Amino acid sequence: MAGLFCSCIPIGVCRVYVGAFVINIVFSHPSSLIQAMRLQAMSDLGELGSGFDVANRDLEIRGAGSLLGTEQSGMAAKVGFDLYMRMLKKSVRQLRGLDLPAVPRTNVLLPNGEGSIEVGDGTRSSRAFQINKGYISDPAERLKEESAARLAESTAQLVDLTNAWKNTYGPIPSRVQKQLKTLHLHACTRILGIDLVGVDSSGDCVLRSPGLRPRHWVEICKLLPRGSPTKGLDVFFPARFNNGDEDLVISGGKKIDLKPIQRNVDGNNEEEEEWDSLDQEEAEAMKEISSALNVQSVDEVDIEKYPRFVVNGLDEVKAGTRVDSLLKVLLPASKVVYEKQQKDKEKAKVAAELREKRELMKKQQKERDTVQSRTFGQYANQY
Repeated sequence: MAGLFCSCIPIGVCRVYVGAFVINIVFSHPSSLIQAMRLQAMSDLGELGSGFDVANRDLEIRGAGSLLGTEQSGMAAKVGFDLYMRMLKKSVRQLRGLDLPAVPRTNVLLPNGEGSIEVGDGTRSSRAFQINKGYISDPAERLKEESAARLAESTAQLVDLTNAWKNTYGPIPSRVQKQLKTLHLHACTRILGIDLVGVDSSGDCVLRSPGLRPRHWVEICKLLPRGSPTKGLDVFFPARFNNGDEDLVISGGKKIDLKPIQRNVDGNNEEEEEWDSLDQEEAEAMKEISSALNVQSVDEVDIEKYPRFVVNGLDEVKAGTRVDSLLKVLLPASKVVYEKQQKDKEKAKVAAELREKRELMKKQQKERDTVQSRTFGQYANQY
């Protein structure tokens, strides 16, 4: 039992024909509880083949390393700060997954004002979402429900909200149902990073998504039913986002091999990747998103420069049903993105809670070590 109150320093390992042995210098009392715990582990796990158990016990005693700290794997100086930052950025990009830039509002410029939720400014009538006074008579309650609908982050939240209305106020009037479809459309576009929607000169509907990247669409397609892009929704990426000389076009409704696209996007090695350029592009994307509300027509924008979704022949769709046509192709992708983001948020929340618990346990262990170290010192002085 004396070994429990000793510290040791290994000074050599020798191998001879009959085996191997370790020589240690053993002192009369430990300098910390950690050393005592390690000695106890060596005492308990001295049999042949116990190396893995010793390593596990050591991990329990000292704790795991931290990427950004000074514990074990956090030693950035060993690889150099520049290389370390490149490695860190690459890992972050791989882990971010569906990190589409948040779009607070989408500017929808369809014919006859379809899909718009803009408030009138005197020159045009208001298309803001409103509930009939006959459906919800109380003004305060009506304003509260209108605000809840406008602020809904996803189509799922809108469905839950309208189901609650049906239970409380009865069947929803047709006029409100039509307006709700517009809110569903805007929920989809915000989730997919779409800041501008309009019909170009060829009659196709163009949905600009400045922050969309091939890696995003690859991940989305993997989560879609049958792992293929939604029929009727094509995606265009300018060449600079594809590490190639030509624009990348992913047609909807066709089963495609996503691996070559992923390899092409991730093909550059760490030394060749232009991290600063990538970061600058993301910053520029956020600027474009913030300025989209000032656009009056898609002809004002050089749309070919940006990643975008395209729905062919929307001008041929019957007036009054264009929102329905867009919802049909956007809903599947927006649904999987929202669900994935919610799962990621939940994982991040759990990870944060675990991190807080670990920090608390470390603090408590440190306090116990201090108390027990003093106790051991007093015990050693007595004997």
